[in-house]
Amino acid sequence: MHASLELQIQTLPDNPGVYQYYDKEGKILYVGKAKNLKKRVSSYFNKHHDNAKTNVLVRKIVEIKHIVVATEADALLLENNLIKKLQPRYNVLLKDDKSYPWICIKKEPFPRVFSTRRMVKDGSEYFGPYTNFKVVHTILDLIKELYPLRTCNLDLKPSNINSGKFKVCLEYHIGNCKGPCEGYETQENYEKHVIAIREILKGNFKDSLRDFKKTMQDYALEMQFEEAQKIKEKIEVLENYQARSTVFNPKINNIDVFSIVSDEAMAYVNFLQIAHGAIIRSHTLELKKKLDETDEELLELAVVELRERFHLTAKEIVVPFAINLGENLKITVPQLGDKKQILDLSTRNAKYHRLEQLKQIQIVDPERHTNRIMAQMMKDLRLTVEPRHIECFDNSNIQGTNPVSACVVFKDGKPSKKDYRHFNIKTVEGPNDFASMEEVVYRRYKRLLDENEPLPQLIVIDGGKGQLSSALKSLEALNLRGKIAIIGIAKRLEELFYPGDSVPLYLDKKSETLKVIQHLRNEAHRFGITFHRDKRSKSAIQTSLETIPGIGEKTMQILIKHFKSVKRIKEASESEISEVVGVSKAKKISEFYKKES
Repeated sequence: MHASLELQIQTLPDNPGVYQYYDKEGKILYVGKAKNLKKRVSSYFNKHHDNAKTNVLVRKIVEIKHIVVATEADALLLENNLIKKLQPRYNVLLKDDKSYPWICIKKEPFPRVFSTRRMVKDGSEYFGPYTNFKVVHTILDLIKELYPLRTCNLDLKPSNINSGKFKVCLEYHIGNCKGPCEGYETQENYEKHVIAIREILKGNFKDSLRDFKKTMQDYALEMQFEEAQKIKEKIEVLENYQARSTVFNPKINNIDVFSIVSDEAMAYVNFLQIAHGAIIRSHTLELKKKLDETDEELLELAVVELRERFHLTAKEIVVPFAINLGENLKITVPQLGDKKQILDLSTRNAKYHRLEQLKQIQIVDPERHTNRIMAQMMKDLRLTVEPRHIECFDNSNIQGTNPVSACVVFKDGKPSKKDYRHFNIKTVEGPNDFASMEEVVYRRYKRLLDENEPLPQLIVIDGGKGQLSSALKSLEALNLRGKIAIIGIAKRLEELFYPGDSVPLYLDKKSETLKVIQHLRNEAHRFGITFHRDKRSKSAIQTSLETIPGIGEKTMQILIKHFKSVKRIKEASESEISEVVGVSKAKKISEFYKKES
C-alpha cells in the first residue's frame, strides 16, 4: 500500500459516514457506507479478497474522501444519493432509479396516507425517506389502527359526494373506513385525524403513544396477551422511529451550504451541495493564512472559488455568519430548523477534516506539530513566550496523614518523566493544602536556582485561588514573580485562574491547550497518589513490625517479601516464620503478636 494512502487511513474518524475511492486520474471508483469509517476502510487493505473485482478495485485506489454523518441510517441515505449522482464504476447496486420509500399525505379532499418510492410535486406532503421498510409498514399499520382512513382513489369532491355518485365499499363494512364517500364522515372530523397523523410522522407522537399504551393495558386486563404483545412491539418500533434525516430533506431544495473552521495558520471551508432535498456533493477546501485574515474574508474567497470550480448555480447559500457576495445571491444564516442542522453537519465535516490534517502532520512532521501547539498555547494562555517547559504541582493526603506533593514536568507538550519529583512535606502539620503548596514550590525553585538549572516558562497549580496565592508567596520570596508565568486550574469547571485576576479564563472544552493542561494535572495527580499510597503502606508496615524488640529493618523486608502483608505474618505459625528468618527471631515475633492479641 502506498504511504500516502496508509496515512489517510490512519487518520480516518471512528464515526458513521460515507467513503469515496478515487483513482490516479481523479475518477470516482466506489462509494460505500460505514458505521465506523476507519474500521470499514481499513478492512479493504488488510486482507486478500476472494472477489477478484474487489482486489482490482483496491489496487486502483489512490485517494480516499469521506463525509461524516450523525447516524448509520443517514450514511445509508447519503450513499444512495451519491451513487445515483456519481455513478461509480464499481457500484453495482443502487445505480438504478429506485429510491428509499416515503410516506405521503396526498393533497386531495379526504387525503390518503400511503407509502411510495416516487415524489410527485403536486403539493402533497412527503415524510422520510426510510431505510428500514419494517418501520414504514409498522407506522402505516399503527395509523390504520388508530385512525380509519380511506384507501380508495375516488375523487371525493363535495359535488360528487352530494350527488350520490359513490357507494361505500367493504372497507367501510369491516370498520377500516368511516365512509366519507357517502357523507358518513365530515371533512372536519377527517382532517383532525390527518393532523394527528402528520404529528406522528414528524416524530411528535406523545399523545399517540399514550393511547397505544392504554390499549395495551386494556388488552392485558382482558387476558388478551397476544394482542397486548403485538401493540407492545409496535410501541417499541414507534419509540425507536427517527422521523427526520439530515442528509435528505424534501423541504430544502437547491442550496449550497458553507462552513469554516480555522486556527492560527489554516482555514478549512466545507461545502455541501443540496439538490432536490438530498446532499449530492461534499468538499473541504484548505486555505493558508497569510495576513491574519478574518473568517469572514476567508469564507467569502472560498465561496467564490468553490462556486466557480464546481459550476454551482444555486440562488441561495447557507453560511454561519453574514458575508457580502453581491445582490443576486440570497444569504441565509439559520439559527434553528432544518437548514441549521445541515450547516452543523457541514461544520462537523470541516472540524474532522482539520483534525485529520493535524494527525497527518503529527505523524509525518512531529516538530511542526509541536511548534503549532506551542504557538496555540502561547496565544490561548496569553503568555509572552512559548511554554516549552511546564511544571505542575499537586498535593496528596488522606485526613492529614502522610502529606506529600508531586511535581511533573512537560517539555514540548509531552511528559518528561525523568524530571518528575516527589516531595515529603516537612514543615506543615495536618491537612493544610495552602501551606504544603507554599513549601514545595519554594523548595523546588530554590533548588533549581542553587543548582543553576533552567526554570520553566509556565507553572500550573492544581487548585483554585487559595493554592495559587500560596505558590505566589514562594515565587515572591525567591524574587521570581513576573519572571515565570503561573496559573491555577480548578477541577469543577476546568477554569483557569491568573494572579490578580478575579475572573477565571474558560477555554473551549475541545481545545488542544486545555487538553495539554488537563494531561498535566492528571499526570501530577496520578504521580502524587502513587507516591502517597506507597508511603502510607510502608508507614503501616513499619508501625507494626518496628515495635517488635530485636527485629531490624532487614528482617522486616525479608518477612514482607515472603508473606506479602503484615496480616499474613500475624496469622503465620512460629514454625512457618522460622523457616524464613530462623528460630530465634520467629519466637520473638510469635510471642509479640500473642501478647498483642
